[in-house]
Amino acid sequence: MKKKYSYVGIAFVILLFGIYTVPKVVDRFKKSDLVKFDKVPDFEFINQNGEKITNKTYNDKVYVVEFFFSTCPTICPIMNRKMVTIQDKFFGNPNFGIASISITPEIDTPETLRTYAKNKGITSKNWHLLTGKSDEVVYALSNKGFKLYAGKGDGNHGGFEHSGLFALVDKDGYIRSRKDEFGNPIMYYRAIEDQGFPDQIKELKEDIKILLDE
Repeated sequence: MKKKYSYVGIAFVILLFGIYTVPKVVDRFKKSDLVKFDKVPDFEFINQNGEKITNKTYNDKVYVVEFFFSTCPTICPIMNRKMVTIQDKFFGNPNFGIASISITPEIDTPETLRTYAKNKGITSKNWHLLTGKSDEVVYALSNKGFKLYAGKGDGNHGGFEHSGLFALVDKDGYIRSRKDEFGNPIMYYRAIEDQGFPDQIKELKEDIKILLDE
């Protein structure tokens, strides 16, 4: 009889373990189920060190893309402070990178971007500040390739406008994102607070880790 009770006790422990762990396994699976969007189109630019950088530079790397310009007086400084925290989180990981693409290539020469990088704490060798093409090429890449708005603006924004969003790209070159609480893909991650909604830097860091582990 004692032996029978011991079996019952073991079975009860196993049942409790299953009840506790199964939801966590399911939850982890849902979090790793990032949505896949279009593949990033081909691009070619020059970075702050005068090196040619293309989309192939990021082959087999997870990377984050933003559009910015060095003289931006409004959201760019905020965005790049947030991006520095992402740099620091994954610093030294050879499989992670950042692409910051200037929407004012006529202003943002490699020398200008090198100074900008120094002043903003950009130290990762895999964080490339990119320039060298006409603004039409950059606008096409932003608006059509990434579907992130960039264009001429008013004086309050330094004469140009762009989105305050970061794009997450996987090792195969596809834009990826998580879903919101309603099951809808967010597609991009808010770098700044927008209309009362908080930034999504914490979520972005979590999803970078997921893609690095894929």
